[in-house]
Amino acid sequence: MTSYISHTSIDCQDAFTLAAWWKEVLGYVDLPDDPNEPGHEECWIQRPDGGHPLLFLQVPETKQVKNRIHLDLRPGAGTRDEELARLLGLGAHEVDDRRTDDGRGWVVLADPEGNEFCILRSEAETAPAPG
Repeated sequence: MTSYISHTSIDCQDAFTLAAWWKEVLGYVDLPDDPNEPGHEECWIQRPDGGHPLLFLQVPETKQVKNRIHLDLRPGAGTRDEELARLLGLGAHEVDDRRTDDGRGWVVLADPEGNEFCILRSEAETAPAPG
């Protein structure tokens, strides 16, 4: 017997606002029969196809230390650096630039409440060169 990941929970100060921010980042949506509203202490978002959901849980304490688990994001289109610019424009802030001179690597970002996540190169950027 094994287990599977039902969803990923993220503790936060403002569940509605942070869920709305992540919806914009990921293209996620509210549950059709349970839309998120301001003041909700639990906000569930998921991929439009019903795939892996995120649950934002409002907690009284603020984030204190580095995350022990984080999300690694890969652009669905475009490049890592284009997606980095988009995410910074949405309000993420850069924590650590781990890009290398040869174009590899990633960038560590934080969401508006300080939760770290990484932006990786796109699949097109990591594909072997033709020929």
